Amino acid sequence: MQKVELTGIDTSRLPKLKPAEMQALLAKAKSGDEAARERFIYSNLRLVLSVVQRFSGRGELMDDLFQVGCIGLLKSVDGFDLSQNVRFSTYAVPMIAGEIRRHLRDYSAVRVPRSMRDTAYHAMQAKLRLTDALSREPTTGEIAKDLNIPESDVVFALDAISDPVSLYDPVYKSDDDTLCVLDQIRDPKDSESKRLDAIALKEGISHLGERDQKILKLRYFACKTQVEVSKEIGISQAQVSRLEKSALKQLEKYVRS
Repeated sequence: MQKVELTGIDTSRLPKLKPAEMQALLAKAKSGDEAARERFIYSNLRLVLSVVQRFSGRGELMDDLFQVGCIGLLKSVDGFDLSQNVRFSTYAVPMIAGEIRRHLRDYSAVRVPRSMRDTAYHAMQAKLRLTDALSREPTTGEIAKDLNIPESDVVFALDAISDPVSLYDPVYKSDDDTLCVLDQIRDPKDSESKRLDAIALKEGISHLGERDQKILKLRYFACKTQVEVSKEIGISQAQVSRLEKSALKQLEKYVRS
């Protein structure tokens, strides 16, 4: 592992324990062995680091977030139930991430009302509890029922504490290119697809006959009725209708090709 210095800890020197060793150490820690507890926590600092790295680029010092994540790790050790058939990391990661999110919310420029933060906290706790009980992720309706509150309150609270996403956050990386969130957002007022459609439409119209072009321009640019077009061109309304449909079909094939 590459060396990373956080709050005076050289993460490259952190011990690596096998799952069986971790389980035995955790059992001793839960039984009151302080030395085992300290060693178990120290052995899981890499877990904190892996979670902290998800929150990089938020304008917060990584050392600060690491310390907050360690608080989440301590709470995870205290709250973990050995009788549950769940890996410690599965339980600890959401707890560590939740602690960091609460820190970011409390010190963020965008303030979420305390009552909503409390609702979100209880909802997250209920989610963890129900996930263990149901062996699957619960729905917002099930969380709301467990807390005896309206489902809309759960939805609004969880949405309020959701992590902000930068437009420049990468969603895909390769050796040659990086795709960011911004690349997947379409501007309805000035999108590239609309410009391309307009170019294709103009090109398609240019391949129609002169009379067909005039009919489409009068109908869709001058907003005239078929009767008005028939009088201007000097043909019947039925002919205008037939020629218009034929021109549109030709134009559709050209634009889609």
